[in-house]
Amino acid sequence: MPRGNGLDAFREVWLVSFELLAPLGERPDPVSLMAQEFRSGRTLRLRQEDLRGHREPPYPVGPKSLFVAFEASTELGCHLALGWTLPARALDLHAEFCCRTAGLSTLHGDGLVGAMLWHGLDALDAVGKEPVRALSRLFPAMLPEIDLPRALLRGRYMGAVARMEWAGVPIDVPTLSRIRRGWRIIQDRLVRDIDQRFDVFDGRQFFADRWADWLARSGIPWPRSESGELALDDETFREMSRTHPDVALMRELRVCLSQLRPSDLTVGADGRNRVPLCPFRSKTGRNQPSTSRFIFGPATWLRGLIRPEPGRAVAYADWAQQEFGIAAALSRDPAMKDAYQSGDPYLAFGRQAGQIPPDGTRRTHGPARELFKLCALGVQFGMGEITLAQRIGRPVAMARTLLRLHRETYPRFWAWSDGAGCYALLMGQLHTVFGWTLHVGPGANPRSLRNFPCQANGAEMLRLACCLATEQGVTVCAPVHDALLVEGPADAIDEVVARTRQAMAEASELVLSGFRLRTEAKVVRWPDRYMDDRGREFWGRVMALLPDGSEAGVVGPDAIPGSRTPVAAGGRCRPLWVAQ
Repeated sequence: MPRGNGLDAFREVWLVSFELLAPLGERPDPVSLMAQEFRSGRTLRLRQEDLRGHREPPYPVGPKSLFVAFEASTELGCHLALGWTLPARALDLHAEFCCRTAGLSTLHGDGLVGAMLWHGLDALDAVGKEPVRALSRLFPAMLPEIDLPRALLRGRYMGAVARMEWAGVPIDVPTLSRIRRGWRIIQDRLVRDIDQRFDVFDGRQFFADRWADWLARSGIPWPRSESGELALDDETFREMSRTHPDVALMRELRVCLSQLRPSDLTVGADGRNRVPLCPFRSKTGRNQPSTSRFIFGPATWLRGLIRPEPGRAVAYADWAQQEFGIAAALSRDPAMKDAYQSGDPYLAFGRQAGQIPPDGTRRTHGPARELFKLCALGVQFGMGEITLAQRIGRPVAMARTLLRLHRETYPRFWAWSDGAGCYALLMGQLHTVFGWTLHVGPGANPRSLRNFPCQANGAEMLRLACCLATEQGVTVCAPVHDALLVEGPADAIDEVVARTRQAMAEASELVLSGFRLRTEAKVVRWPDRYMDDRGREFWGRVMALLPDGSEAGVVGPDAIPGSRTPVAAGGRCRPLWVAQ
């Protein structure tokens, strides 16, 4: 990184904006470029034919030049499309605006117009004429509040985002097309097949009173709303699914009927699922891609569509018990760190609490370990005794005892967690190790505040791992909360996995002051398909119920990847302008 206290570290500062067209699921197709050097005002305007004639960017991209954009992954994706080198130093004003406003209400959104209005600038006039004109006014307005060294780290991540969006996730297109064509028939068959166990549907209509009867017959206590009615929202079903497999099956069916639309998955002509990853959109700084268009957004069973091409392989690499490890490292609780480093923190928790003998194993004390696991996970989300009791399906007294044991076993963690909540309410802010900031208002949820350090620093870790892996040439198809989906030749996938895991380990050490988190990896080679274990059974049901060609409907435009009308890249493109 250049030395200096600000822009004086850079010889040139370039404000850059591309316009592009892209069918949903496709790679970007740059149409025009406008760039302006911030200090001198020198301006470049290039049409599409001019862009194709450049082998390198028309502005410097070395470490002594600063590349400035708004939602920079769009511009950097255009660099990839043109075969241009990515900038060594990038500053994304969108990422910095999100950091400045995380937790606050932005009346006009987090786009370029919203950022300009937030800073009291005439947004519509500037954006309507030329995006770079807007950047030339927004950049100096934001500069005094930008923590440049950490902002450059966030800008570095935008290069990784561009590479991941460029790669996309390989999809089994023939099977997806069959599911799309026969989706209505599949839904009806799923209802008939699954409802034999529950008897709660009439046609496609779900009846709450029948669900109440089934719960009573099954002896399952169920949360209720303030009015006393059964809580039937998806979040309640999600929580109850964790301990009741039959509830998980019913939830999958309800999602299939009310939310899941396979036609929404955006798949390009090359058979790859691509969506804008929308980095920094959440309060914790995590990505927020479309839950309907991204293969990792809808139901877990649909991930069975992920399938490497012939001669290729994919690997799903994730951190083991990441949130537990982050909490142990940040709180500096010695017992908690020992538990994590034992290899099974939940079994270790039970041993440390004196409820599992020292020689107890996962095989000999599986049910007890599961209780301590659910307790440890619940604590990370600020779960109280009543909610924990529902989660474990045991009396409130047992949940209360588990929480007491956790507090007694890990006192340093609890002091740190309590302190984080108090600090947030007193100072109005919480920060990650790399400066992502949550702004805390009077209506903040104390449980969310306690959970912020683990979630937001986990996001920092994921971003850094993506940077390290992609910069080493690893093809990262997608980031997934605490994991990376990577790809490579089938005969070289083990080396790809090793480099990926090393990048993830290094990222954990950098975020956690030297404390290394373990990683695991699952490799899938052609002709096999990726499968999330949570969705394996439901995938089998759907495959068994797929209609044959004579039953399926006519193929529409949504059933054929790459057949959608070209549009500006979803939610990221500024209004198209023509270079003069």
